[in-house]
Amino acid sequence: MASVFGLVLPFFGLIALGFVTARVTRQPLEALGWMNTFIIYVALPALFFNLLAKTPVEELTQWRFIVGTTLSTFAVFALMFVIGIFRTRGRVDESTVMGLAGAYGNIGYMGPGLALLAFGEAAVVPVALVFCFDNTLHFVIAPLMMALADDSPDRPPAWKLALDVAGRILLHPFILATIVGITAAIAGFRPPAAAQTLLDYLAGAAAPCALFAMGVTLALRPLRRIPAETAFIVPIKLIVHPVIAYVLVSYIGDFPPVWVYSAMLLAALPSATNVFVIAQQYGVWVERASAMVLLTTVGSVATVTLLLYLMTNSILPPDLF
Repeated sequence: MASVFGLVLPFFGLIALGFVTARVTRQPLEALGWMNTFIIYVALPALFFNLLAKTPVEELTQWRFIVGTTLSTFAVFALMFVIGIFRTRGRVDESTVMGLAGAYGNIGYMGPGLALLAFGEAAVVPVALVFCFDNTLHFVIAPLMMALADDSPDRPPAWKLALDVAGRILLHPFILATIVGITAAIAGFRPPAAAQTLLDYLAGAAAPCALFAMGVTLALRPLRRIPAETAFIVPIKLIVHPVIAYVLVSYIGDFPPVWVYSAMLLAALPSATNVFVIAQQYGVWVERASAMVLLTTVGSVATVTLLLYLMTNSILPPDLF
């Protein structure tokens, strides 16, 4: 257990440092803008490129793994969406944000750093595949469901919605970096030594900066009240999602233990800060979305620690079947 605490305490410690620093220095949330720009557009893309460019091509075409992980995420979204429909008496927009809070994990900021610390570079490909296809799913679901909920006469036409969704997917920095990394792996391209050193510097900064920024964000969006939906969303996100991912990935294919464990770990991560961003963008469920990010993050300290203990001590079999 000491080894697991040694793994997760520095990780969650960075989030706590960001939280405490924000509370002490009292900087406005806008001051975080350039840090987020560096993380999203520079550091994390460099990390994804660095890892994927060295990956054997045959490992990048595991479609059964992609189907298992993406289907598990969609199943969790659908479950929480249906619960939301009953609780809101048919509000599609609010139910969509609830569904995203239950299914959209913090796989960008927390996923790569924690998986690599826990499982080493063997986790690179499964993490990248989950990241790309889960994000694609969310980029499609959010605008599509909000368009269905929009009954105003000036809502955008279907073709414009389709272009917007395609743009969000193809132009996202993480996905662009993944495409470039996979292309480099296929072509056998290696950057010159100076460029590789720069990429290494940037990749090394990705996880610490992302986690610190996450702590700052949580501190500057205070929890005013605990929403009633917490009773559904927190256990669905932190417990039900990884269980479904475990069952589906085990059932669909025969994958290396690191792949199964990586799928579970990413599924067990707390709600992404992007859930709040989406809620704010559409003006729906904003305060409660912020609360869900905070509450699932706090809860994940216990659940992720326990999950890592079960996986790293071979208590949890790598293949359920």
